[in-house]
Amino acid sequence: MGVSSQVFELIKAGGWLMLPIVLCSVVATAIIIERMWILRRERVAPARLLPRVWKWYRGGQLNNARLKELRQQSSLGEVLATGLVNARHGRDIMKESIGEAASKVIHDLERNLNALGTIAAVTPLLGLLGTVIGMIDVFTMIMLEGSGNAAILAGGISKALITTASGLSVAIPAVIFHRFLVRRVDELVVTMEQDATRLVEAVQGERQAEFVEEGHA
Repeated sequence: MGVSSQVFELIKAGGWLMLPIVLCSVVATAIIIERMWILRRERVAPARLLPRVWKWYRGGQLNNARLKELRQQSSLGEVLATGLVNARHGRDIMKESIGEAASKVIHDLERNLNALGTIAAVTPLLGLLGTVIGMIDVFTMIMLEGSGNAAILAGGISKALITTASGLSVAIPAVIFHRFLVRRVDELVVTMEQDATRLVEAVQGERQAEFVEEGHA
């Protein structure tokens, strides 16, 4: 109860601009938790999926039920399933269909990352704006009452700086997680591109498929 009361008093002291800063904090936290869960390697691009898919394809076990299961299990599965459906139309059509599916998958992987980046950029500005408004109030107080009461002036300046500190407290972790998550997406996309290329070359007979059985870590 004591901690929550102190937090409430801090928000109250910072003024109305603390409300959008707190809202940004809540939204950023929700995005980070959701993206960390969604962008797990085993959910997006399982390491042993390609060997299993090749085994199904080579054994003639890729029926509609298997393809549907493949699409639903992971993002990489959706890309590979799309390519396999179009494999009989030749290499170019297969690659084109994989590219279209990959574009959709990448868009889904990047969802909300722009919003997180925006929060990281905006919250320090909101904090700075709060400080500027607070300093205006301080100088107004000096004009009206003079500068003799140092305690009042110090209290006013302290309140003015609360929003800047709060904005930075939200922005710093938001920047860190935004860069981490963007990097995670890039790594997953590279993995999916490599596996999709391997599948195309193996299915179209341009590459011996024994390498697929080894999988990758």
